[in-house]
Amino acid sequence: MIDWIAGVSPTGKGILLVLAFLALISFLVWILAMSKRDSNELVARTRSWWVMAAIFMIAVVSGNRHFSVMFFCFLSLWATKEYLSVVDIPIWHRPVLIWSYVIIVMQYYWIAIDWYGMFLVFIPIFGFLFISTRVMLTNEPDYFLGSSAKILWGLLAFGLGLSHLGYLINIPGYHGLRIDGRSLLLFLVVTTEFNDVAQYFWGKLFGKHKILPVISPKKTWEGFIGGVVTAIAVCFLFKFLTPFKAVYEIVFVSLAISISGFFGDVVMSAVKRDMSVKDFGTAIPGHGGILDRLDSISFTAPIFFHIIRYWYWPSC
Repeated sequence: MIDWIAGVSPTGKGILLVLAFLALISFLVWILAMSKRDSNELVARTRSWWVMAAIFMIAVVSGNRHFSVMFFCFLSLWATKEYLSVVDIPIWHRPVLIWSYVIIVMQYYWIAIDWYGMFLVFIPIFGFLFISTRVMLTNEPDYFLGSSAKILWGLLAFGLGLSHLGYLINIPGYHGLRIDGRSLLLFLVVTTEFNDVAQYFWGKLFGKHKILPVISPKKTWEGFIGGVVTAIAVCFLFKFLTPFKAVYEIVFVSLAISISGFFGDVVMSAVKRDMSVKDFGTAIPGHGGILDRLDSISFTAPIFFHIIRYWYWPSC
């Protein structure tokens, strides 16, 4: 048994550990559901976690890098669709929206061919120039700035931000170790999601002091601090997926993920408040839309990617 576990790759061990956590959580939820009648939402959330975990793990363990890139491209397209469905863009500018999806597909093409320079500048420069020009060519100047800004904001958040998940797949093995882009991707997603869940959990138990009562009334300092501490613990538990060795490295990365994840969550809450919607969609029972689960990671992915890219894989 020990020899078998030793032969499993770090990514495989990480997946087994995640599945063990999900099994434990499901068992606890089952016990809770037996004693409480109003637990339907919790049960639905747990089932959704299993489905999301299964789909994500298939994408991670797939031996075909291009399949993984296409999977994350699909997530970016779906998140952008949910975002564009709630933002207020005049009907005369809405034909421009199709170009958002074209630009996102092209962004993932640069990932597929491993063109790092174009990956970085394509949306911030070429996407900005193209969308601004295309909105102008509708010959409808009313609300020009509003339409251009909202379209470009979505491209930056869900085209560029989430595409860093896809580019992590391109990172090769680290100095003979068995860790690579897939193990790093698993580490990032697990830490981000545990931070989200922990902030909600600790906030429910001990939350009294609200951080942003207007934008996100459920966010409390107690929940935030509990999430940070939990993220640090998770990072230490899953550090075998990364090149991090020193304690300060793990603490720094966990702080970067937990703090940026918090801001990603509340920024998307501000978007929903502005648009007067509760969720971005209904695709995931108990969770809302795809974007409601990707809000934090749209901020943590670029932060984590560039920490890895410039500090650990500078020669990539």
